[in-house]
Amino acid sequence: METIILSTDSQDRWRKILQHETFRRITEKLAIVEKDRVFCRHGLPHLLDTARIMYILDLEEDLCISADLIYAAGLLHDIGRLRQYEDGTPHDAAALPIAGEIMTDCGYDQDERDLILFAIASHRSRTPNPSGLKQLLANLLYQADKKSRLCFQCRAREDCYWPEELKNQEVFR
Repeated sequence: METIILSTDSQDRWRKILQHETFRRITEKLAIVEKDRVFCRHGLPHLLDTARIMYILDLEEDLCISADLIYAAGLLHDIGRLRQYEDGTPHDAAALPIAGEIMTDCGYDQDERDLILFAIASHRSRTPNPSGLKQLLANLLYQADKKSRLCFQCRAREDCYWPEELKNQEVFR
C-alpha cells in the first residue's frame, strides 16, 4: 500500500484549514443559511465527524493514509455547499476550486491536492473495489460522510430523500 509520508512540521496542516479565512467565512455563512434546516447540516461538527470517522476507518483497515490528508479531505468535502444553495452548482464540483485554494495556502503540494480533490469530487458515490491511494481516500470519505449521520434520531427522517437502507440505524463506533 502506498503511504504518503509528510515531514514533521507539515503533519498538522489540516489545523491551518480550520483557521483559513475562506474556510471560516464559508462555514460561518453556511451555519446561518442552514440554521433552520431540518435535514442534516454541513457545518463544522459534520466536517469533523467525517474526518474522525475517516481516520478510524483508516486505522481499522490498516490503510496507513496520512492523518493530514484524511483531515483535509474531511474538512473540505462540503465547502461547496454554500455555493450550491446560492446558485445550484453541485457542492462536490463547487468545492474543488475553493478547496484547492485553501490547500495551496496551507502548504499542500500538487500531488496531495490532487488526491484530496479527487476524493472530494467522488465523495457522493462509492468506488467499487477501490485500489490505489486516490480511490481508497475517496472511498473513506464516502463511507465516513454517510456514517456521520444520526438518521435514527433525526426529526426529518420520514421526509429525507435517502433510501431507507442507507439511513444509519445506530451510532458509528
